[in-house]
Amino acid sequence: MNEKAVTQSARAGSREDIVGSDRQIAHRGDNSNGSAVGRPGADRWHNLIVSNTAIAIGSRMHGHKCEIYISNMRVKLRNNFSCCPDLVVVSGEPSFADANIDVLTNPTLVVDVFSNGTDTSGKTKKLESFLETDSIKECLLIKRDEMRIEHYARQNQKQWIYRIYNERDDVVSLDSINCKISLQEIYAQIKFRQAELSSRAVN
Repeated sequence: MNEKAVTQSARAGSREDIVGSDRQIAHRGDNSNGSAVGRPGADRWHNLIVSNTAIAIGSRMHGHKCEIYISNMRVKLRNNFSCCPDLVVVSGEPSFADANIDVLTNPTLVVDVFSNGTDTSGKTKKLESFLETDSIKECLLIKRDEMRIEHYARQNQKQWIYRIYNERDDVVSLDSINCKISLQEIYAQIKFRQAELSSRAVN
């Protein structure tokens, strides 16, 4: 066996070890360099935002060759990093790491919900991995505790357009899947803390 073959075999084994360690985790988590970190469960508002977004996108996908995965699909990213985004959309035929079809390798759109309590360095590292993954064309970061969406849209290999949406009437154009969704849909039924406090004060 030549040196090149040995190197390729070692790399393949390393990827398999990472995928294997992912499957042994009983809860969602992010995985960097083979070390998995568990994440706490999501609260009511987090889950509503994810389901609202999935319903809004899904209602417009009839006739399109797209698949939508919510919360538990592990995605293999660049730099030996994998995670379970809150929502993943694949345009076209999905590709997986192996026959277990539980580690996606070609996401088109990823959606993650964050809050004021989200670890900044962890959020940055995950975002960088999203943006460095060739198949990802768009990324939505949705804030849970205020009306704010950060939208990254790929223009070419090295350029992204960054937009912020923070008004209920704003509409996000997801060109990679030919879909438009409004903040009104995404934040339907969501009560922000400030509104809750104001309501308590009135009562």
